[in-house]
Amino acid sequence: MNTLLWDPELIAKYNINGPRYTSYPTALAMDKSFSHQMIYKTLSASLSELSLYIHLPFCHKLCYYCGCNKVITRHQNKADDYLDALEKEMEMYSPLLKGRLINQVHLGGGTPTFLTEQQLSRLMRLIHRHFALNQDAEISIEIDPRSCSDEKLAHLKALGFNRVSFGVQDLDEKVQIAINRVQDVDLIRRQVKLSKELGFESVNLDIIYGLPHQQTNSFAETVEEIVRLDPDRISLFSYAHLPDRFASQRKIPQSSLPDAPLKLELMQIAINRFVEAGYQFIGMDHFAKPHDSLAQAQKSGQLQRNFQGYTTSGQDALVGLGVSSISQVNGVLWQNTKELPEYYAAITSNAIPVEKGFCLNLDDKIRAELISQLICHFELDLKAFCTKWSVKDFMLYFADAMQKLKPFISDGLVHVSAGHLRVTDKGRLWVRSICACFDFYLAQGQQSYSKVV
Repeated sequence: MNTLLWDPELIAKYNINGPRYTSYPTALAMDKSFSHQMIYKTLSASLSELSLYIHLPFCHKLCYYCGCNKVITRHQNKADDYLDALEKEMEMYSPLLKGRLINQVHLGGGTPTFLTEQQLSRLMRLIHRHFALNQDAEISIEIDPRSCSDEKLAHLKALGFNRVSFGVQDLDEKVQIAINRVQDVDLIRRQVKLSKELGFESVNLDIIYGLPHQQTNSFAETVEEIVRLDPDRISLFSYAHLPDRFASQRKIPQSSLPDAPLKLELMQIAINRFVEAGYQFIGMDHFAKPHDSLAQAQKSGQLQRNFQGYTTSGQDALVGLGVSSISQVNGVLWQNTKELPEYYAAITSNAIPVEKGFCLNLDDKIRAELISQLICHFELDLKAFCTKWSVKDFMLYFADAMQKLKPFISDGLVHVSAGHLRVTDKGRLWVRSICACFDFYLAQGQQSYSKVV
């Protein structure tokens, strides 16, 4: 991707509220009338491989910006109780997944490294006991550097983890104080260096733009330090200030946040520098070195997207365990209860702790694949797409969407020919807005989402 073409008029025009499209329909489409029998029916169907996501909600300290499902506690034994519940949930799923290989395991949160080395060992034993992992399975974990000693990092490698993702967010002390996440850059440097020495296959660093008190000079210094750390992947997220939804964000004054032009300038600094440093712009929020599996998957047309973001695994073959986790298998979505007491109550009554779900109809599946192709590969082969889905006339089937797409075409963000629909380099920044044109459900809940950039 070439350096972004920065056009204030396009920014004002297309910076709408919209989903990140980790699924289509999004999680907002799920409802509580969903029958648990659909889970059993779906998982009994023939599946070759699955991915496994496990949500670990505990954190030692509250980060004000965070919108994740989390429990703030200093009581380490709470993780033992949670592992007890996870074990029972695994026992419920294990017979349903018998014979299915797991090619990817990801621990998210919360803070997975809240767990002690002993608790992490127990969790991995449970996973191996109840699920059949591929010999070369990708096993990854999200890490808060403040809760991960050198010894714990080495222990993770010994347990079979081969990918690590460190939450950096910003290296400027004023920003760190404002978001209640103070972590020394030397700590991050040491852990990244040690990760490489231990032989982890991939190291990812997360940073966020749009945080309180961020300025161009200080953020550019953070970006430069990220480049010097030389990770395999970089995740660049836009801070979504939604204090009505996330109570902790009320601790961040609106006046401390960068205004829209500055926030976009911060994003431009990061994207341009990472591309200049040789990273491939995967799309929206991810960068990867050309040798990395994400970059290779995009190059070969195999890149996909699921609730974990861009992935080399299946977008429709993910099973989630733990409080608030989301699953998507064969066109069926379901989500566990978001509250820990309710999760425990369901487990105690020997019930799968699912709160709501959704079954995609044929139109949903057609739109899901179209959006996935655009957000992962920025191009759609219209003939192949129509043949696969028995769509006689693409323009007729998506007449409403094509009408919404006209301004994007006029502004050179999208190019449509007889055989292809392509998001141009100029349009990649607005791929979420472009995908939104094809979203049947968006108008019903658009304000529930953050701005696309």
